[in-house]
Amino acid sequence: MRLTHEGSPINSAALIGDPTYGVAGTQIAQADTRSIDFENRIFPRLSGTQQEVEQIAALLPNASLYTQLNATELAIKTAIAQPDPLGILHIATHGFFEPVSETENPLLSSGLILAGAAAGGQSGTDQDGILSALEVTGLELSNTQLVVLSACQTGLGETFTGEGLYGLRRALVLAGARSQVISLWKVDDTATQKLMVDYYNRLIAGTPRDEALRAT
Repeated sequence: MRLTHEGSPINSAALIGDPTYGVAGTQIAQADTRSIDFENRIFPRLSGTQQEVEQIAALLPNASLYTQLNATELAIKTAIAQPDPLGILHIATHGFFEPVSETENPLLSSGLILAGAAAGGQSGTDQDGILSALEVTGLELSNTQLVVLSACQTGLGETFTGEGLYGLRRALVLAGARSQVISLWKVDDTATQKLMVDYYNRLIAGTPRDEALRAT
C-alpha cells in the first residue's frame, strides 16, 4: 500500500541514521539513550538508529538511506534539494539542548548531531557535523509533508517572553515543514527504534499521523 499523509501520497523519503560521529575506524562507546555530553563533544554510537532507518526504508517506496559516514549535514541538504518534492525526512541520531548566553542567537541552543561532529565535520567546508536549529531555518522544507526527529529533547528550546519557544520546532516551521514528530525527553535507543517502526507501519495502514503516534 502506498503511504499517504493527510490524503496526499508520499512518493519519496530520506532516512538519516547511525552517523559516524568521530574518525572512521576508531573505537567508540555505544549508548542506550539518545543523549550526549555536548560540552565535551562525547557522542556515543546509537546502534538502534541503524536498525531503525533500515527497517523503515524497507516499508517506504523510493526511500534514500544515509547512514554512518554518509549521515551528514550535506546529505540532508542534498536530499531536500532534489527536483521532486521530498515527502518524509526522518533523522535518527543524538539531539541536544544547551542554553546559550543572552548575546547569542537562541536558535543555536538546540540541534542534531551528525557524522563528523567529533572530528571537525565530514561534509566539506562549513559543515561541522552539528546541525543547529538556526541552520534548519535555512532548509527548504515547504514541500516536505512529515519531518521526524528521532532523537532526544528535540522539542526543547529557549523561551522568551512574548516570543515563545526558540528551538528545532520553531526552526522546522520557519523552514516550511508541514508536520513534525519531535521529543521533549531523553529517549531509550532500542525502545525508540521499535516505536518508530511501529509508527510507520500504522501510517502505511492508513492511520492518521496523530492517531498513529498515540496508538504506538
